Amino acid sequence: MASGRVVWMNGRLVPEAEAKISVYDSALMFGDMVFEMTRSFGKRQFKLREHLERLYAGLKILRIPVGMDLAEMERHCQEAIEANEPLFGADDEHRLMIDVSRGTLGIYQGVEGLHKGPNVIIADFPLRWTVAGMGHLFDTGINAVITSQRAIPGTFLDPKVKNRSRIHYLMANIEASSVAGDDNWALLLDPDGFIAEGTGDNFFIVKDNVIVSPEGRNILRGISRAYVMEALAPQLGMTVVERNIEPYDVHTADEAFMTGTPFCMLPVTRLNGLPIGDGAVGPAFGRLLRRWSDNVGVDIERQIKDWNAADGAGGSDAPTPYRFKKK
Repeated sequence: MASGRVVWMNGRLVPEAEAKISVYDSALMFGDMVFEMTRSFGKRQFKLREHLERLYAGLKILRIPVGMDLAEMERHCQEAIEANEPLFGADDEHRLMIDVSRGTLGIYQGVEGLHKGPNVIIADFPLRWTVAGMGHLFDTGINAVITSQRAIPGTFLDPKVKNRSRIHYLMANIEASSVAGDDNWALLLDPDGFIAEGTGDNFFIVKDNVIVSPEGRNILRGISRAYVMEALAPQLGMTVVERNIEPYDVHTADEAFMTGTPFCMLPVTRLNGLPIGDGAVGPAFGRLLRRWSDNVGVDIERQIKDWNAADGAGGSDAPTPYRFKKK
């Protein structure tokens, strides 16, 4: 069934179901694509400029000649939002997915009808799709599962460039899904055995009211991570440090949480099934989340819980960006 939504693709708006790239595209052949995903609060984009700045850093490093400057890309993002807004409900939020691939590989350039040059694709869909079923986690927390799948270090494939070569994330999710119980999210170690990141989220611990983040060496330096460290924590008078974190440090922490664009923050109350602190959602998490909600004028926890109540949580068995469900 057609959705009516449209996607900005290579200079024009096309129906969502028709927004496609070639089987000969470098993204399909090599995972050769830089991307960003954003969200809105009250229909207003949050940190769009910061997301685009990271996108353009990745394009520069991977040498993808996008053919437009950042300001132009930002205008096209707004075009996609404006075109789709009439199809969004009053309580919906806009989730942008901005993909840029290198385009069709040279040996296939002669295929008739293929787009030549990089593909720029801006999709806009309801944020609730991404956070479906997450509402209860604000109360119970996540069980972080350290997987055998390690993070890929920056010396091999720089995770600070947000790229589509992410099969290691999926393998970690599949492994975490085999663990007994619910709400198991993968947590990756780097090659030296230090905590790196989740599969689409950054990880923090709190010890003696100090927020601790893994060093930014072998992780995607998330926009939400930066907001906690550079805005929320200073507003609340909390200290933030970056240092190597071992699993022992998590086991002995007072609390822990993850950050990511769609859900902002979620508590982590267990590591490999063992409670972190007293096993309950911690006070530092609550303070940070309330301040974030106050800053953006949206009750983040309530919004996600209301969506879950309205839509019914967890109806599909298909993989999600954060979890791979058991069959």
